[in-house]
Amino acid sequence: MQRAVTDAAVGRKIERASQRLDERHPAGNGHRSVFTEHDVERLAHRVFLREIGRAMFEAGGDGRGDVGMREIRGDERVQLRDERGGLFGREIETKHLDRHEPIAIGAGRLVRTKHRTQRARTNLMENPERPECFGRKIEDRIFAVQWANGNINSLHIPVDLRRFPWVKQLATDYAFQFSALAPFFSGDPASRASWASSIANAQQHPRDRAELSRILLSQLERRDAPQAARDAAARLSDPKSVAIVTGQQAGLFGGPLFTLYKALTAVKLAARVTEEHGVPAVAVFWVESEDHDWDEVASVSVVDAEQQRHAIALPSPPGAGSTPICRITLGEEINPAIAQLSTVLPPTDFTAELIEDLKTAYRPGVTMSEAFARLLDKHLGGLGVVVFECFDRASKPIVSGIFEHELRHPGRTWALADAAGKRLQVAGYHAQVEASSPSAVALFRINGARTPIDAATPDLVQQARTRPETFSPNVLVRPIVQDALFPTVCYVSGPNELAYLGQLHEVYAHFGVPMPLMFPRASVTVLDSAGARFLEKYAVPFESLQPRDESALNRLLAASLPESVDRAMKDADNTIKEKMAAIIASVGSIDATLEGAAKSTLGKLEHDLTALGGKIISAAKKRDDTLRRQFARAQAQAFPDGIPQERALGTIALLNRYGPAFVQRLVDELPLDIGHHWVLTL
Repeated sequence: MQRAVTDAAVGRKIERASQRLDERHPAGNGHRSVFTEHDVERLAHRVFLREIGRAMFEAGGDGRGDVGMREIRGDERVQLRDERGGLFGREIETKHLDRHEPIAIGAGRLVRTKHRTQRARTNLMENPERPECFGRKIEDRIFAVQWANGNINSLHIPVDLRRFPWVKQLATDYAFQFSALAPFFSGDPASRASWASSIANAQQHPRDRAELSRILLSQLERRDAPQAARDAAARLSDPKSVAIVTGQQAGLFGGPLFTLYKALTAVKLAARVTEEHGVPAVAVFWVESEDHDWDEVASVSVVDAEQQRHAIALPSPPGAGSTPICRITLGEEINPAIAQLSTVLPPTDFTAELIEDLKTAYRPGVTMSEAFARLLDKHLGGLGVVVFECFDRASKPIVSGIFEHELRHPGRTWALADAAGKRLQVAGYHAQVEASSPSAVALFRINGARTPIDAATPDLVQQARTRPETFSPNVLVRPIVQDALFPTVCYVSGPNELAYLGQLHEVYAHFGVPMPLMFPRASVTVLDSAGARFLEKYAVPFESLQPRDESALNRLLAASLPESVDRAMKDADNTIKEKMAAIIASVGSIDATLEGAAKSTLGKLEHDLTALGGKIISAAKKRDDTLRRQFARAQAQAFPDGIPQERALGTIALLNRYGPAFVQRLVDELPLDIGHHWVLTL
């Protein structure tokens, strides 16, 4: 369990910062009884933290239970750590905290809170400002985020990723046992020293920052991106600046939800790097516009008012599957797709504006990648995200040396990645990519279509120097190109990307480009408040909603049966087994064949008893139709068609539900926690 505070440091490391209050001094009348069993830590000016439900904190004044609490001066700082040492060894200032004022930990900082007991309303749009209250109950226990004026009450439930059977071991070990994977990566993203090293490497690596900034500004101006994005692009000309990069293919209407979560993870990391390391950090979204996988980007799914999933898809244009997405221009077929979407989406106060935004970005005559970039500019540009379309011809000369190096050493990149993949397999993990041939070149040519290069020739080496815009990196060289172009200190990856990125440590060294840190994106499911309360009230394991059946509901109903029925069924089962065991043991002395007949009778009795139990469950389902509806609704929201929400639905589904404030609310409340999936209500 990653606790909100496990160590508090004042100039030194403390092995266990918080001790049980009742182990040190009995709580007296000065403390409310609810706190007597919870951890307490003194901060400043007679202010201390109380842990409620393992990680909810409140400030208070002195009482008889203060004896033995650690004193911290008001001008000192308290360092926050999780069980692996924290993301950056975060610190919090204590000098502005006042006695008796509720405070809480959230997004790596201490904040004041007010009116903790005030009833909260649920309209997201009532207060789009940053929350001032943040409380947690860790380890699958709910915690709430309440705004200072009491208007919002958001529920958050963390779920350990190791509980998800669909998450591979490499991704979970990266979060919880990084040492096992350390040889495959440049550093531990939970280590402050790793961040400092990555920042220094990115700053020292030679690159044409002025030209990079010019190219970015040209793209942003062409798309009329928000000024905040242009200002961020200009900051990249500063030799001290660094980038937090993420990216994705140009999915229809903004792509799946995890695309947004990648971008917002980068936004939050960039803000934290700036604050904690004192360097200008810019969030960059790399649009993989040279990808030629049309099926990957041609559709998006949303749910209707009945929580039924619908796919909105574009027909395949000429050249689909071989032509880069950046060269596929939208035609009139985009208009029926938007019209279909508008009929499927449940009407809300935000639907009309959302549809107009889509019509502005996705219109005939615009390329698929530009439309995607324009929509990201609309929703992320104001946060300072620089959206970069990687096909830009002007950027290719900057990285032509990468193409030339690959062509001069054919097969080397594949061999290095393949060797790393084999080492991963020996260590008990999986390899994401395997070498196709000993002389394979990890590049494509773009001559209308995007085609692989079978073999390197002197002519190709020359063309890489003189016509770099006709070359495109494959999955192994793309990160190298990205990090030669940008001063990347960290790449925000998906869980499946981690495996192939772990095969690139030696590839980065081969090209002489510093490998950045890898930070897994936030993993999120957004439920309505009723869905989240259902999970909490009945202690339903979140992952049990994934199977497309009612097995979890059956277990829930069985657990909720009257105690008398449950006890009677168990007693009947035990009695049948006990009595039949005695019969089986004794009838053999009369006739050996009777033992088999007695066992058969036992089997029939157990079968009949099980069938009766099923009938009881069925009757309970009919009786408790409300519980069944709650289960079905939560299941449909969390796992549409059995697929995790963040993969099954497009960003537009939740923008339609919550409106433009959805993005900012996620920025405010999305935890930077690589070990948990977060179930949120907003």
